[in-house]
Amino acid sequence: MNKVKLKRGDMVQVIAGKEVGRTGRILLIDREKGRILVEGLNMQTKHQKPNRANQTGGITRREAPLHISNVMYLHKDKPTRIGYKLETAADGKVIKKRFAKSTGELID
Repeated sequence: MNKVKLKRGDMVQVIAGKEVGRTGRILLIDREKGRILVEGLNMQTKHQKPNRANQTGGITRREAPLHISNVMYLHKDKPTRIGYKLETAADGKVIKKRFAKSTGELID
């Protein structure tokens, strides 16, 4: 299992591969395989035979997974690395929060 600092719904920018420079929102994270699905990026065509659910069949387009190392989190429209800070709440609980390493600002 890979350590992933990204979450579903984060905006990311592709930093390597054929989609370099494009941005999108994370739809799914597969921590076991170290891959993510990004909305509208790395599209592939799939030829489907007609079946009961899809009577006509045809060609569909869908997102293919990208490796996690090929994307970077977008903070204020700039790619940045993510770190963790531990903060103590008023009730004494320790909370782990993400922050952008380029600016030092908390993400969530």
